[in-house]
This record gives sequence, structure tokens and C-alpha cells, in this order.
Amino acid sequence: MYDLHTHSLLSDGALLPSEVAMRYLSLGYKAIAITDHADYSNIKPATDAILEFSSHWPKDSGIKVLPGIELTHLPPTQFRPLAKYARAKGIKIIIAHGQTLAEPVVEGTNRAALEADIDILAHPGLISEEDVKLAKRKNIFLEVTSRKNHRDTNPHVVEYALKWGARLILSSDSHMPEDIITPAQLIDTGRRAGLSQKDIKNIYQKVERFILKKGKGK
Repeated sequence: MYDLHTHSLLSDGALLPSEVAMRYLSLGYKAIAITDHADYSNIKPATDAILEFSSHWPKDSGIKVLPGIELTHLPPTQFRPLAKYARAKGIKIIIAHGQTLAEPVVEGTNRAALEADIDILAHPGLISEEDVKLAKRKNIFLEVTSRKNHRDTNPHVVEYALKWGARLILSSDSHMPEDIITPAQLIDTGRRAGLSQKDIKNIYQKVERFILKKGKGK
């Protein structure tokens, strides 16, 4: 079981990265990514801290921790350069904060993020069919999230992703201890969004292959 969208006190979360990892481990997760929020103001210290933490996380801990970042509330033109910067630093999982209806996000964010070198488009709101097609062409995951308010558009994301064959990923977008849910609860998020058991199995097979590829050398 995997959750590639988590936050620590390196941005707006409540826990140290180690506390985040141990709580997920205790629930039976096999891999997570620490993906704290970043823009031009903090991307250097945020990536440095996350990379430092993940490089010292013991391989025999029982849970793989991948270094990530979430590019958040950017002007659309900034996704490309900041994704390039994060990738060059060694960040494995690059998330873009999508056009959730729960927050004021700049129009065109989904498209600009998908045109950059990202891995996951988080809570993409009422994403257009054209943007779903672009996500498919670039093998970018569209997030189905358990996070309150952001999850309201999960059924829309699932419907369009299944229609056009885009990749989906289930994640919690956890910030607080109470956001860290069990694998069964995360799977239930997918079911309530319209995914079948077969769909969910297929999602996790793709995510597992993705993690194996990203985790090489870790």
C-alpha cells in the first residue's frame, strides 16, 4: 500500500518527516513520499531538507520514503522552471497543486502543470477532457484524494480518467495526524469516487511499478 502525497512540518504539516513515516508504517504502508509545499520562496531549503531526510532513512525500516515536493499556487509560467529545478536536485516525486474548487487557484494551472515535468496532478478539480488526455499522453497520475473538500470532485476526475485511460492514484494529502488513514480507508475513498475493485487493483499495480522505478538506488 502506498501514499505519495504527504506533508510534514517542513511546510504546513504538524509532524516531523520521521513521525509521518512511522505513522504510515504502523498502518501497514510500504512506501510514502514526503511532498511538502514549495514555490520560489522556499524550494531550495525544502528540497534540501527532504533530500537530507530521505537519504538517511534506513532501508530496513519496513517503509520506503521517497523525496518529493508539491509545487503550490504558482503562477502558471513557474511550473516548468521549478519542476526542472526540483528534478535536477534529485527529487523523485513532483506533485503540482491542481485546480481544486476548495481554494482560489489560478485558471490554467492544470494545463501549465501538466506541461511541466511532474508526476502527479493533485486534486485537479473539474479538470477538462483535454487536460485528462494530456495527462494520459504524459503518463501523469491524476489524484483521487481523501482530503476534505478537495475530494468533492473525485467522481468527476474518476469519470474522465476512466473514459480516456489516464492514470489515477489514491492519496491522502495528509497534513495532520488525523489525516493519516488506513489502507482500507484510502481504498474506500476510491470506491466512493466510482472505482471498482478491478480499477483499484490496476491503479496499485501501476503505482507499484512507478515506485520501483523511482526508488532505484534508494
